[in-house]
Amino acid sequence: MTPSATALPLSAPPAFLGVRLSLTGKLWRDRLGTRAAAQALAMVQRYQLPEMLARVLAGRDVDIDEVPDFLDPTIRKMMPDPFTVTQMEAAANRIADAAVRGEKVAIFGDYDVDGATSAALLAWHLRHCGLDPLIHIPDRIFEGYGPNVDAIRALANKGATLLVTVDCGTTSLEPLAEARRLGMSVVVIDHHQCGEELPEVEALVNPNRPDDLSGLGYLAAVGLTLVTLVAVNRELRGRGFWTAERPEPDLLGMLHHVALGTVADVAPLIALNRAFVAKGLIAMRRRDHVGHTALMDVARLNGPPEAWHLGFMLGPRINAGGRIGRADLGVRLLLEGDVSEAARIAAELDRLNGERRIIEQQAEAQAEAEALASLGLEDKGAVIVTASEGWHPGVVGLVASRLKEKFARPAFAIALEPGGIGTGSGRSIPGVDLGKAVRHAVEQGILMKGGGHAMAAGVTLRKERLAEFRAYLESALAADVAEARHVNEILIDGAISARAATPELVATLNRAGPFGSGNPEPIVALPSHQLVYADEVGQAHLKLRFKSGDGATVNAIAFRSVGQKLGNALQQHRGQILHVAGTLTVDRYQGVERVQLRVLDVAVPDHGPAMIR
Repeated sequence: MTPSATALPLSAPPAFLGVRLSLTGKLWRDRLGTRAAAQALAMVQRYQLPEMLARVLAGRDVDIDEVPDFLDPTIRKMMPDPFTVTQMEAAANRIADAAVRGEKVAIFGDYDVDGATSAALLAWHLRHCGLDPLIHIPDRIFEGYGPNVDAIRALANKGATLLVTVDCGTTSLEPLAEARRLGMSVVVIDHHQCGEELPEVEALVNPNRPDDLSGLGYLAAVGLTLVTLVAVNRELRGRGFWTAERPEPDLLGMLHHVALGTVADVAPLIALNRAFVAKGLIAMRRRDHVGHTALMDVARLNGPPEAWHLGFMLGPRINAGGRIGRADLGVRLLLEGDVSEAARIAAELDRLNGERRIIEQQAEAQAEAEALASLGLEDKGAVIVTASEGWHPGVVGLVASRLKEKFARPAFAIALEPGGIGTGSGRSIPGVDLGKAVRHAVEQGILMKGGGHAMAAGVTLRKERLAEFRAYLESALAADVAEARHVNEILIDGAISARAATPELVATLNRAGPFGSGNPEPIVALPSHQLVYADEVGQAHLKLRFKSGDGATVNAIAFRSVGQKLGNALQQHRGQILHVAGTLTVDRYQGVERVQLRVLDVAVPDHGPAMIR
């Protein structure tokens, strides 16, 4: 007797297409268990949804009553009362006071995309109020992350009476104390994890502070800045500040910034973030913002922008200014109203991004060699910590991200300066809280400075403490890493054939977007398709084509796969029948739309036991 599906043990779900071990060593699993499959069927029946779309929704734990709002996330429905955030009322009152009094406001932002978009959004609003704010984005190398005393003094000397930090400030105790000593009020708008001690400021708006119950800790800083400005608008409205000559600014018209900062900061695309990004993408498609349009043009973005374009094409160019060029270039572009000047700034960011890629590739090759030597043939070690003199501090976060992807464990890359001080970045895997570990290392005196999120962290340490830091991470994170890496699996949303891979199917799946962190892109499987073409293109990518049994074909690409397990498997199985797993996208080239499969994994079909002849 065959057991029912519900009787199957939860610890050993059936493998999708029978793939228990793919050619890269992964288990394929159906994203939907028995209950979720029933939920998908109920969605099909109630809302007449296509089956594949219903499977995607059910696989992301969307409740059947939430389907309409999930498919059309609106800011009006998702926006909370801003005053649920601790000290938001005090922040709104102080910023409104500055607007009414015509004060000189200084904005201190971070040098990444989230910081740049937050600073640009706040500056745009203050200008609308009739103010001319000062904007300071610190130099990554010479100033480091967050407010510093010298910069604070310079802003005070320029007459600033209110300092607003965005995407930084929560752990900047001494610099913000200096600002208060110099007579400045301070408002912090930040989302980073907090230490034991909080700065003494007029208002610390951070949904990740211990006494905040708003539940908005998932917001990027730019999203939190928008929520803050909603509160400021409300306060100014109550004071009669807005008039026919000075109308209330349309915050929703600035969702370009919020979408870009949210995606680039890898904030989870859930709840309010989904609405921000969905509506922000619509705004970007209108191409009515000078800076964003220049950025899309220089990135040679064909067709309407999607969430992944923001993370992989637009965000890195904004970041390039902070990494290896002038830190304020990104903010300047986002605030620029002249088309020609915006094009010039965008071109400079594009050039810097090209330089950044070369610098990154050189450091990445060295870091990979060091990581391989450290892990050894047994592949032992919970965490990768690489360090070198000569690495550019602006690319260590990118190098750490590559190491994390390649070796499937948390990774740090640290640039050592001639004076013996190292500055670096770490990237983590789901289930391992890197920010917490780094804060504890600071408390124990192993690190000079450090902080961040669960998935990313920054550190500053002395060269002689490097081995101690590595040993501490191994001890602190070994159990969490072992649990997180226990099952190397890929979750499949459904199976299709090459003939079904149409632009219409992609459009249907995209109704469940935008996709990104917290809302993973649907992964489809192509069962038993022949690999009829494979050739290397670009920067270690493989261009592919698969053919189904009925003769239909689909173009595919395996990014950065040459020399990796996936690339080797594909090149060794040319002409053979494979199960293929990947994500679907529409490639727009010379005005023609073609579906492309981004290959994530392949497996050899199990045709059952061989016959004994």
